[in-house]
Amino acid sequence: MKNITNSIFVLGLCFALVASIFAFNTPAPNYEHLTFTTIESIVPGGTGRSRLLIDGGNGNMDEQKIKNLYSIVGIKMENIFDNDQSVSEKLNDLSEEGWELSFVSTGVQSPSDNGGGIYCTRYILRREK
Repeated sequence: MKNITNSIFVLGLCFALVASIFAFNTPAPNYEHLTFTTIESIVPGGTGRSRLLIDGGNGNMDEQKIKNLYSIVGIKMENIFDNDQSVSEKLNDLSEEGWELSFVSTGVQSPSDNGGGIYCTRYILRREK
């Protein structure tokens, strides 16, 4: 009886060893990447240009207008909300196509001479090939 128990234990151990070898030797996934960028104008008076730019790969670029952060009377919260909605819709659309958000990078460029500038957010997405 002891030999049968030892044999079952050894077989179970061998099975676990073989299973772990195959589990840890799976190849890393291969991803393709897509970038989209929001450029929001920080120009007083609302005279700037704000855009959502999508690098669709293959040298294609999709450009969508979004609203400037400022109006003639100052910062406009409704425009910020509308831009957030546009970004959320774009992320949802891309998610439905199999893209997942991988990384986000932000930056501000504001020259000191006129008080204006841009607020830029870059979204990097990926999906398995």
